Amino acid sequence: MSTEEDFTPVKPAESELLVVTGMSGAGRTTAAHALEDHGWYVVDNLPPQMLGTLAELVARTPESLPRLAVVIDVRSQALFRDIQDAMHGLASSAINHRVLFLDASDEVLVRRFEQGRRPHPLQGGGRISDGIRAERRLLAGLKDSADLVLDTSDMNVHALATEITQLFSDDGPITLRLNVMSFGFKYGLPVDANYVADARFIPNPHWVPALRPHTGLEKQVSDFVLVDSGAAEFVKRYVYALEPVLEGYRQENKHYATIAVGCTGGKHRSVAVAEELAKRLAQLPRVKVTVTHRDLGRE
Repeated sequence: MSTEEDFTPVKPAESELLVVTGMSGAGRTTAAHALEDHGWYVVDNLPPQMLGTLAELVARTPESLPRLAVVIDVRSQALFRDIQDAMHGLASSAINHRVLFLDASDEVLVRRFEQGRRPHPLQGGGRISDGIRAERRLLAGLKDSADLVLDTSDMNVHALATEITQLFSDDGPITLRLNVMSFGFKYGLPVDANYVADARFIPNPHWVPALRPHTGLEKQVSDFVLVDSGAAEFVKRYVYALEPVLEGYRQENKHYATIAVGCTGGKHRSVAVAEELAKRLAQLPRVKVTVTHRDLGRE
């Protein structure tokens, strides 16, 4: 799934505080368990009002809590409404912190609650979907300000645990981790994309009978997309345009970004362009790149 540049992590000089939040049913418990497996001290269901106090404790005794993850969610009900004030206070502190927001589509969340035979914490006397809508409204601001939004719609517990391992099991924070994702516009935009490139300007291999059964991972399709159409020049200029953006992310202490490349079905053009884009981005300094083909294999 990934194309990666060798990277030697630098051990942080101070404690790290990771705030794990997001939609109920999106995998917070799985993420917390995976973090514990990799040496993080995890505090679950912390009232937001206690976040500042805990951050001060971590800052004073970094040797005691070098890697602390705090799970905050709407189970605290009315207390959760103070989350924005708590996050603003955290942003003004000296503690090195990040926010991970776990999300999934409404359809997937409904199915997970139904399979688990449990109510949504905000549904009250209504339906599960009512609780999900209320939670999305409550979490909108927190999602917008998160360092990383991870869509778990297509992940089972094992895939999510693996993703958390790849993101947070290093000895220290990676300067910048990029996920280059191909997708099909007919299946919808990726919810966690920071940037979206449209590859539909490229002639479509779908209309070439000899290429239709193949994918953008195969040479004959890749050559058609990148060489015959001149799309390689687009990739080159796109990387050039992204360089100051990535440097700005570093300066703002943003560690993660998803760059999505879309075509109609996510099989030919977007796949070939995403692979080439990942290769070029991996050549940049202090960058680690993974590649995901969201819709490859779908009919």
